[in-house]
Amino acid sequence: MLLQIFAIIMSYLLGSISFSVLLAKMLKGIDIRQHGSGNAGATNTLRILGKGPAIIVLCLDVIKGIVAVWIGKWLGGDSTWIPALCGIAAIIGHNWPVYFHFRGGKGIATTIGVMVTFSFIPALYAGIIAILIILVTRYVSLGSLVFVALTPVFLLILGGYAASIFWTSLIICLFAFWRHRGNIVKIARGCENKIGSRGSSKRGKQGV
Repeated sequence: MLLQIFAIIMSYLLGSISFSVLLAKMLKGIDIRQHGSGNAGATNTLRILGKGPAIIVLCLDVIKGIVAVWIGKWLGGDSTWIPALCGIAAIIGHNWPVYFHFRGGKGIATTIGVMVTFSFIPALYAGIIAILIILVTRYVSLGSLVFVALTPVFLLILGGYAASIFWTSLIICLFAFWRHRGNIVKIARGCENKIGSRGSSKRGKQGV
């Protein structure tokens, strides 16, 4: 039990490492949360720092999710829920990082890492559709929501996955929609920031 609790805490602390904040500080000496959309994620990194740093942030945030799940697998014993809780803990850490006054991102990149580790094919199918949505609409937030919404759907369609994985994907989906509630309102109004846009509002922050 102690190892399992330790695994969840470790995953939260790992998730709390905000690579967007660290990279912006290193490269420009700024707090990225005070610029652009105010979001500590890959999309705002793209807006403020450019493509290279954004790709680095995206990859590292995805890796956080992957490592968190494996921490749960290594220390969770036979439980299928401990890896799931570790993945969720990493996402919570990304969104509310203890190292950065609990102001982080929205956890989509870390969610990708978690769901790809649990269910690669369903996440891949959902990801392809999400990317197409982003390419057509240029709304990263919409693509992010499509990804988290379709992953549990593909899990059901394809079958063969543990119940804990489906319920984890559903919890993450609901969590992501709640985190993006401002974006949803802005999309409905047609005033959501599009990828590549440097203008932004700190209400309804876009990004992963």
